[in-house]
Amino acid sequence: MLKKIISGGQTGADQGALDAARDCGFPYGGALPAGRKTERGMLPQVYVMEVLESDRYEDRTRRNVVDGDGTLILSHGPLSGGSGLTMNIARQVGKPCLHIDFDTCTADQAVIEVSAWIDAARISILNVAGPRASSDAEIYACARTLIADLIRSTSR
Repeated sequence: MLKKIISGGQTGADQGALDAARDCGFPYGGALPAGRKTERGMLPQVYVMEVLESDRYEDRTRRNVVDGDGTLILSHGPLSGGSGLTMNIARQVGKPCLHIDFDTCTADQAVIEVSAWIDAARISILNVAGPRASSDAEIYACARTLIADLIRSTSR
């Protein structure tokens, strides 16, 4: 049963997931690079998260993959950049990982697929990742909606 959402706090998918959890009053967290670094500067203090000593995005990504029971990667199209790295790290450390491509999956289908995956993999702490806002202007809203719907569906 889902108990917590974590992410790396980057703009885009990460912040969409965190904002969904915050909106729903659902536990959230995750690890951030030193200085609370995002592509738009420092992540506001209103997000209560662990700040790492390292400012490297790769170290933050690895930590969140390891700390989660499974990683959900959201995108429009194939994975690249940090999202591809996230998938590779999940495979390296043997953690369940699911990629939802909103170009080929509707929002309703995504909720059903992710819910079934969470149940099958027995995921309590879900790490959510995906592109930053500068790479995909729509991913924040997609992530926020999906995670909010997921939290509501698992809380019934």
